[in-house]
Amino acid sequence: MKDASRDESGVRPGLAEVVLTHVVLLVASTAVLYPILWVVRLAVSPSGRLAPSGPLPIPDEISWKSFHDFVFAEDFYGRPIFFLQLGNSLLVSGAATVVGVIFALSAAYGFSRFAFPLREAGMKAMLLSQMFPAVVTAVPLLFLLDALGLFGTTAGLVLIYATTSVPFSIWMLKGYFDVLPRDLDESARLDGASSWTIFWKILLPLVRPGIGITALFSFMNAYNEFIMASVFLDDVTRYTLPVTLQQSVGGFDPDWGVFAAGSLLLSVPVVLVFFFVQRQMVQGLTAGAVKG
Repeated sequence: MKDASRDESGVRPGLAEVVLTHVVLLVASTAVLYPILWVVRLAVSPSGRLAPSGPLPIPDEISWKSFHDFVFAEDFYGRPIFFLQLGNSLLVSGAATVVGVIFALSAAYGFSRFAFPLREAGMKAMLLSQMFPAVVTAVPLLFLLDALGLFGTTAGLVLIYATTSVPFSIWMLKGYFDVLPRDLDESARLDGASSWTIFWKILLPLVRPGIGITALFSFMNAYNEFIMASVFLDDVTRYTLPVTLQQSVGGFDPDWGVFAAGSLLLSVPVVLVFFFVQRQMVQGLTAGAVKG
């Protein structure tokens, strides 16, 4: 059994190296967690104000009022909008991810495995589409959704998120298909397999780590997106959580405590997903980064 305390060369690291490594990791962790601890402090402070009280993010008094106000907020009809909007966020993000990844998979397979006219131009055009900010496309998308009768609907937002995620997903998934050797395709064709059989039964199971990491990034982009949701939704019961989160500080008397509490609650689903799929994420990222 390999000794975990030894490096790849089989040499046990010295005490100074171990101490230095832990010090560097501790400093890096502190730098990353320090802003988050200030958000936690703001969320549990009774005043909910941004006034600093020292360099340490330690609250003088702990209160859960901000969390209560955010979770149990109601609209004019007494409906619990937090749970409605959390369901909207998960539904929109999940549906957009599934639709976008399904369309991107077939396109990525075609771009990776087939040669056709304007193939390179198509890839560059998709890359170019990612360079424009969301506000540039908001107006034409508004007219399109209005013409389709989808303005202000959850289905319209799903359509927007799905289509805007397709170019990114194609680029990601194409890298995973490129890694797979073409000998697999040739061997399958010699056995009489069609292109669909090669894609569905041979290549698709091999790119599952890539599908997972692509779906995760697509879900996060849709889950955290604010601009499109605030423009195309006009009913508070159809809002996603980022829209409500902005409204808590968008008036004349911003409630930063509620904003901090909402930010922490909004990040919980993403943190849980990262926690459970971190190993698959590392596997997917390293697989897509190497071309054979």
